[in-house]
Amino acid sequence: MPFPGGLWWLLCCRQGFTLLRRDYGEADREADGEAEEEEASFELRAQGDQGSLEVSLSQPTRSSSGSERSLLVAEEMRSLIVEKGPGPVEDDPDTLMKGWLQREVRGGMKTPWIRPRKYWFVLTSDSLDYYSSNEKGARRLGSLVLTSLCSVLWPDKQTYKETGYWSVTVFGRKHCYRLYTQHLNEAVRWVCAVQKVISSKVPIQTPTQLLMRDIEEHCGNPEVLEQIYHCNPILRYTSSPLYAPLLPFPYGSLDQSAPGPHSYTTLRDEAVKLFNSLQQLELERDPVPLMQGVLQTCLDLPPLVDEIYCQLVKQTTEPPVPGGQGDLHYWQLLTCMSCTFLPSPPVLRFLHFHLDRTESRFPASEMAKYACFIREALGKTKGRECVPSLEEILVLMRRQEMICTVHCPGAPACSVAISSHTTAEEVARELVSRLGLSQSPNLFALYEQSRRREQPVGSTTLLADVLTSLAGEEQDPPCRLCFKHYGFLDMDNVPRDSLEFALLFEQAHEMVLRGYVPTSEETLQTLAALRLQSINSDFSARGPFPRLEELFPPHVLHARLPAPRHWPPKCRGARLRAGLLAGGLWGQALAKQRAERDQRLRGRLREEGASTMAAILEKWKLLQGMGRPEAMAAYLALVREWPGFGSTLFDVDLQASPVGAGPQRLWLGIGAKAVSLYKPGEPEPLDSFCYGRISSFGASDSSTFRLSVEDRDLLFETSQVDEIAQLLHTYLASAGVQQPPQPQEPPTSPLEPPTSPLPPTALPQGLCPMAGPWQHRPPLGSFHS
Repeated sequence: MPFPGGLWWLLCCRQGFTLLRRDYGEADREADGEAEEEEASFELRAQGDQGSLEVSLSQPTRSSSGSERSLLVAEEMRSLIVEKGPGPVEDDPDTLMKGWLQREVRGGMKTPWIRPRKYWFVLTSDSLDYYSSNEKGARRLGSLVLTSLCSVLWPDKQTYKETGYWSVTVFGRKHCYRLYTQHLNEAVRWVCAVQKVISSKVPIQTPTQLLMRDIEEHCGNPEVLEQIYHCNPILRYTSSPLYAPLLPFPYGSLDQSAPGPHSYTTLRDEAVKLFNSLQQLELERDPVPLMQGVLQTCLDLPPLVDEIYCQLVKQTTEPPVPGGQGDLHYWQLLTCMSCTFLPSPPVLRFLHFHLDRTESRFPASEMAKYACFIREALGKTKGRECVPSLEEILVLMRRQEMICTVHCPGAPACSVAISSHTTAEEVARELVSRLGLSQSPNLFALYEQSRRREQPVGSTTLLADVLTSLAGEEQDPPCRLCFKHYGFLDMDNVPRDSLEFALLFEQAHEMVLRGYVPTSEETLQTLAALRLQSINSDFSARGPFPRLEELFPPHVLHARLPAPRHWPPKCRGARLRAGLLAGGLWGQALAKQRAERDQRLRGRLREEGASTMAAILEKWKLLQGMGRPEAMAAYLALVREWPGFGSTLFDVDLQASPVGAGPQRLWLGIGAKAVSLYKPGEPEPLDSFCYGRISSFGASDSSTFRLSVEDRDLLFETSQVDEIAQLLHTYLASAGVQQPPQPQEPPTSPLEPPTSPLPPTALPQGLCPMAGPWQHRPPLGSFHS
């Protein structure tokens, strides 16, 4: 089929423009290459006291204007990198690699009507050059000098799918080479070679880094220090914008894919943007949102933490109005930074010097008070998982403490003053002392509690991070912090008139409502009546009644409803007809039938609830004259009839060994003396293992918990792997189990570290162990009786 006339015209014009460009258009490229060479040479000379690096980049002369036109197609398509032949740098001993590569053309590699042109690339120990051909005397069209700040990107599979070429991207100070080849191994070899040259370069130091070193060397000479600050404006406050970061960052956008909904460019660009944001703080009436944005950027891009510290030190050094509103905003952001991030040792020493200098020059000022607060905070900061909330930032700006409300079941809520460095263990220890639980043998911990979930807070977890995460969750009712039992070591000797007995009673009631106490419906109604007696005392028709779901397990009522009807799968024609009629009258009729069915189910549920509530009230009337302590004791006595009470239950799926068998849903009960397996709703365990029978346990992966019992391994699928392993460690540490040293064995998978013996741990009285359930401890442990 002949080509259309327009396409023939386009092909002819393309060929003609190509010839013209080869003869007359290379002068612009040559000039651009020379400018890039000069710029890169300046970049090499600006390496501080490391000495200038002389690079000989002589421009080859062109012997003939028609030499490139005579290049054979077979020679142009040749892409063997190690091939030796006549070339522009044949006699250069510094040549590391050379070969044909394609440069990105205008319009990208996706334009099939513009054929990408190949160039002869030569990699030396100092630069990456490209020429018009590999002949002797070929013109050099560009040069990118390689320094320690250059970067190279590996070939991208997505680019290959879109263009059919593997890409090699090399970033320089102002220029970027995007090179393409059809062979993956060739692209990988170029990337490795360029990266090796970059890694061999001496690290470039910025003027700020050199001055920080000079200040550290002359910190004992005030005259020299003042001279350094006087002669170097880069150390002092400026109202002008910043055009380059104070610290060295690699060229390119290697760190632009940060977690979260935020999108970032290169680190150098983000550093400059952050300085502009800092300057906006001076005029902001409400600087809190802007401060939180800066902190969020530092959390997403950790390399920028040192840069922001240096920028804040710069802006708080010799400001135009010391102690003014704009200056205090800088100090307030520096306070938030010190409670969130810890800088690197060189920047930390520079920051401490700045704080000392500020306190000596402005004693008893607001700046000196912030400097003292920052110094104390830096000694406690270990890193945060979340940026401070708006409320926390307001508290830090006033150098005050936050008030944390902890709910105690069966007791009034407790208010605890915390700082940005307070851990869950410290709050738990204070509550144990405040509530008089120091002599209890049982263990206590803080919990994140909501209507749907409840999970313990790790002992080393910062409460400020927990409060920030809870504030970000929109639930009704909202999530809250609770103080509860974590490990049940002795429930027989808890005094009935103690606060711990009330905590135990409330925790037992929560287990009943969640269905973790398998018993008869008659017993559940008796428990609900005892609950009413403990709350309202004797029966009274006028007294306030709690809702039924607060007295009786809701799942029992739902189990009485008829199971939904599952229609057999329809044939393809029936499904097609149903789909065609779904939007018409038939669809309206089906929707009406579903609404009527749901209404009938809700009515049936109300009827079942009313009958259950009536039975509970009748049992409540029989408890006339029973006091609250007696009702609580009777409640606990009924619950403790189940042998699994006192164990923490986890919903797990046991992986069955027979081929084709699906996982079995079970309860895994972790107690102080044994580990048991229950079928949900069954009071008797399927199997129980005392700790002497268990040889090892741990996480096979993020969702699989392995329990080795004598000669068999049990694998459980669960989302609570860390909690199960930590609770087992807790009971072992409480019992004082010691293990003999065991030889290390190689891991069976990359995700599984070698088994290590559990060291004996001295447990604080009444607290769970130092490492909380959410801390990344070694997931495997073993012990012997």
